[in-house]
Amino acid sequence: MLPEERKEGSPRFGKLHFPVGLWINSPKKRLAKMSRRWPSAGSVRSTSSDTPSRASDPSDPRPSAAAAKAKPPRHKRLSHLFHRATGAGSAAGSSAGRWASEKKLAELREPPGELLGAAAGPQQPPCILKIFGGAISRGANYKSVLATPRSSARQLVREALERYGLDPDDFGQFALCDVVGRPAGGAGGGGGWQGEHLREVGDWERPLVLQELWKPKAGWSRRFEIRRRQDLERAGDDDGDSAGLPAQPRRLHRNRSRAASGGPAAPGRDPRDPRDPAPSMRRSISDMNLSTRRRQRKALSLAGGDAAAGTTPPGDGGPSLELLSQCLIQPPRDRPYFLLLQGYGKEDFVLYIMTRPQHIFGRPERRGGPDKAGGCPETPPPTPETPDAPPKSDSGPFSVVDTFLSAPDILPRHCLVQAGAGGDPGGDPPSATVRPFRGAPATLNGSPLLRRAPLNPGDLLGLGEHVLLLYKDPRLGEGARPPWVPASPRERRDALREALESPRAELRYRPQDEGTLLRDILDMDLGGGPGGEAGEGSPGGDSGEDLGVLAPAFLLGLCLDHAAREFPAGHFPELLGKVAGMLRETVWEKIKEIGDRQPESPPDGDPPPALDLAGVSSDLRPLLLWLANAVELLNLAQGHLQGLERELDIEGPCPELERDLERCDEALGVLDEVIMSTFQQSVYYLTKTLYSALPALLDTNPFVGPGEPRAGPDLGGVPEGLRPPLAVFGAVLALSRRCRLHPELASQTFGYLFFFSNASLFNTLMEKGSAGPFFQWWVGVRLRTNLDLLLDGLGALGLGDIAGDFFRKLSATANLLSTPRGCLEQATWARLRAEFPALSPAQLHHVLRHYRLGRGRAAPPAWSPGPEESAAAATGDIFESFSEHPPLLLPTRGFRLGRGVPGGLLRPLLKIRRRLWELEGGGADP
Repeated sequence: MLPEERKEGSPRFGKLHFPVGLWINSPKKRLAKMSRRWPSAGSVRSTSSDTPSRASDPSDPRPSAAAAKAKPPRHKRLSHLFHRATGAGSAAGSSAGRWASEKKLAELREPPGELLGAAAGPQQPPCILKIFGGAISRGANYKSVLATPRSSARQLVREALERYGLDPDDFGQFALCDVVGRPAGGAGGGGGWQGEHLREVGDWERPLVLQELWKPKAGWSRRFEIRRRQDLERAGDDDGDSAGLPAQPRRLHRNRSRAASGGPAAPGRDPRDPRDPAPSMRRSISDMNLSTRRRQRKALSLAGGDAAAGTTPPGDGGPSLELLSQCLIQPPRDRPYFLLLQGYGKEDFVLYIMTRPQHIFGRPERRGGPDKAGGCPETPPPTPETPDAPPKSDSGPFSVVDTFLSAPDILPRHCLVQAGAGGDPGGDPPSATVRPFRGAPATLNGSPLLRRAPLNPGDLLGLGEHVLLLYKDPRLGEGARPPWVPASPRERRDALREALESPRAELRYRPQDEGTLLRDILDMDLGGGPGGEAGEGSPGGDSGEDLGVLAPAFLLGLCLDHAAREFPAGHFPELLGKVAGMLRETVWEKIKEIGDRQPESPPDGDPPPALDLAGVSSDLRPLLLWLANAVELLNLAQGHLQGLERELDIEGPCPELERDLERCDEALGVLDEVIMSTFQQSVYYLTKTLYSALPALLDTNPFVGPGEPRAGPDLGGVPEGLRPPLAVFGAVLALSRRCRLHPELASQTFGYLFFFSNASLFNTLMEKGSAGPFFQWWVGVRLRTNLDLLLDGLGALGLGDIAGDFFRKLSATANLLSTPRGCLEQATWARLRAEFPALSPAQLHHVLRHYRLGRGRAAPPAWSPGPEESAAAATGDIFESFSEHPPLLLPTRGFRLGRGVPGGLLRPLLKIRRRLWELEGGGADP
């Protein structure tokens, strides 16, 4: 528009409601400099009947002589385009006040009949339109497609994709762009063509009509290009009318631009359909301007001062009306949010509202750019040694980033916040936690955030070095003083004293004190224990149970908790491996000490040494103590390992976290080795003690004595030959309870002892039967009585069920020998096999072959095995194998150590805290 054409009072310049993006601030600016985005072809409509319908070639940068000669002056074309509609029906004020650009969208999208009529006739063939595709096909120039004024951009995209050898059904991933540029090096340059301004053409816009209505000025030319939508979206943040604006104003600007071209469609309708019959749901430009002016007046009234009076114009340094309207933000009242205290760029918002139970902060991933700084490294490219792994799904609940930040040190997934839903008024208040992703720098109230931590209203969350957020939860109201407010010296002293004397299960230490702390824990004097009175009858323990002997496992577990919570991510696997190695060394030293104190085996023929129960308990106690502590520590470490596995589910593929899991698995393998070796050494020491005490059970006569033999809690009514094994079993049971050995491990310990006792007695019985006339009825009656007394004594200790299962073979042999001779003589092989299935054919045949019916009486023929079992009875092994013992199964439940400080563990915890205070250089009184 020329300056001399602008006059006061001209109806052409009264109140021009231009669409957003077409406002002309200065008369010196020309149409080509209005915006980098070209307006939609559907937002204006030509009212002239003589507008040419055939468009020129968009790829030709030089305007033709005919077109230049026939082109009217520029100001006339503009005034002709935006003039008021005149006609017979324009006398009314309401109809005359409407502009052509404010017509219904269905009318605007449909080209006028003057344009379509000529093109639709048979004398007007389709035009050849060049579509440049260098952005989608490397090295390609352009492809020609046939187009008519009725052809939409979507149709032309499909045809162009087919010409470029791509799938036309993927048209949704591409867009047609209207590009205005000029030859490189100026208007007279002979180089390539350089695009300056780009606008995405709507799917239902008509490129030929757009080309006819909007023409570039002299020296400029336009062409149509096909590009990928994702490239346009990525480049849209730094291009167009909203360049330089923050993200939220840019989004508002873009929405208003779309609304000026017709606005959003009604629910359930396709906004791209030009035949949409519901234009009443669209907002016109006048409505948009009216709502904008209302918001501006409200902003000025709330701002007050000169802005409210209108004395400070926006162009003279005063506040922008649009900026004031955008700054009027109220926080939500029903959900938590974050308040930005420090940001990186102008695109950051002031409030970040949590719309889901979990909220992830991150940044858009740079496709094809440099590797991300920090965090889990990218997966290396496949090689012949490491073939390409199957792709992993990344559609979990923790793969969607809710808030994008623009700081350079923000990772694609930087921080995860999880907030519970608001409960009932009488229920527990909602809680929140925060955790950084692997390699993401974060702070909480000024302290490094390395693991999941509770998040309270008023906490300061720092992401990287540039972003600082304040967490607020309106559902909880205002809390106490924020933790980041500095405390007074007296408050710090009180907090330190409370930390030293607190009964909470918490142990804080510095990394440099870790080695000394671990050695002090493993060298603790565990004392003699409570004597087994407290909690003896409860296998799982109770609140009154004294667990002081489990102090090493408890304190080592607190060290693991502190390392997992406060130290860097790779420190926990290192600490777990160090703990497992030091525990193995300590246990091996104890085993070596016990082995050095054992006496040498007596020579053959010499009587075994007397049983020393005090010595047995003294040597066995360290083994059972470390066995109990190793099992509890293994359970605590497995809990942390499960936490790492859950972290891997959240992180996704992360080689660093997978390596940490492998290192933790190796450390747990060392703990398994410690448990296995300690258990084996304990059983070996006990079986060596029982080996010399068991043979008396076969030779003792229970019927010699003043009274009837009986078994009970005391061993006074038990024969002399049965007292040593029963005393060993009772001492082991009492010691396992004092050492707080896991009930399942205690049961398996007695299972091994009973298995050994049964096999040892049975093999001795088989040997004696082969050496002489030992298999007789009176021997069987004595053996049956002694075995019953032994089982009754074990039943009084609470071990009757376990003993009955493992003494089954010896019990079957005693029943066979104690059978009356007359009944046994009449029995057949098949009947005896059915009555004594615990004995193998070889064992039963051995007993029957050496059984003494009487002087001069031979074994009856019916005792001979049948043809199907004769070979097994003749060649089978008659002795029990000690290698067929039951396997050791680690417990999975019933552990004594968990949350809190159990009874008897507060004193060693306070002792270790005082030791740490001394290591840090503190005095006697904090």
